[in-house]
Amino acid sequence: MGESRKEALKLGFDGSVRLEFRGATVSSDTGLLAYRDVDDVFALTATAAAMLNDWRTGTNIRHSLTALLRQSIYSRLAGYDDLNDAQRLAVDPVMRQLVGGRTTQKDAASTSQMARFETQVLTQAQSLAVMTNLPGQWIDHV
Repeated sequence: MGESRKEALKLGFDGSVRLEFRGATVSSDTGLLAYRDVDDVFALTATAAAMLNDWRTGTNIRHSLTALLRQSIYSRLAGYDDLNDAQRLAVDPVMRQLVGGRTTQKDAASTSQMARFETQVLTQAQSLAVMTNLPGQWIDHV
């Protein structure tokens, strides 16, 4: 008890995540990794994002709709009620793992990117209908 450990602890469900002390990269939201595992098993956010209409065009798209949806959902699950903390969460190591994709190596979506997603994509009539029906579809799927 109380021994010093030099090597990082590895998690069994995601080999890319290591638990170790690094003063500058700290996160308090590691409990959300279990939610992401459930999400992956049932493809919940991937299925939901596939039903959304992606109006964006061009080559300057940084984050997929799945990544944006995950960041929106997981930030709410972590207790962040609005986008005030989106910039800090964009660099949070756990949030980057939760969002997945390119964000495991780079930052997640910024405050402005999340604001555009939530106000321009999620507020469309089709998106609202999709989001309204999702809980029932997820339950049926599970």
